[in-house]
Amino acid sequence: MNGKTRPKKKHLRFVREGSDMGEIRVKVKLQNLLDETRYRHGEIKQEDIRFYVADAMVDTGAVRSVIPVHVLQKLGVGTRGTRVAEYANGRKDRVDISEGILFDILGRDTIEEALVLGDEVLIGHTVLAKLDLHADCANRRLVPNPAHPDQPVSKVK
Repeated sequence: MNGKTRPKKKHLRFVREGSDMGEIRVKVKLQNLLDETRYRHGEIKQEDIRFYVADAMVDTGAVRSVIPVHVLQKLGVGTRGTRVAEYANGRKDRVDISEGILFDILGRDTIEEALVLGDEVLIGHTVLAKLDLHADCANRRLVPNPAHPDQPVSKVK
């Protein structure tokens, strides 16, 4: 190339340590599914349903939701085995998976198992899909699917 050397390209990284840019948090009510079922069958009073309200982080990169062990204990929910969890850094661990939990977000609810680990409640993709909620990252919030603002719609085909 005519004797000239090319200048090296500079790679810039815009990473701010501890940044919560784009983080979405949402209030979620978690309920013991067995208690809720027993209530619907008239076996216990509504005030006897064990629940936990969390300011949860929405993790659109996670398939499953996560609850810490203290939340599992507060709900009185057992575990039904283990699953392999893969972290963002590629590390893999075998972790407990909960029995059924009722997730209630923005007045929409669904039944889901959760991985038991960490120190905060994380809402994963399966809950968002089942509740037909979208992540509005620009405004850092969850919103109902605009095509179905009144109720979740599940695709079956």
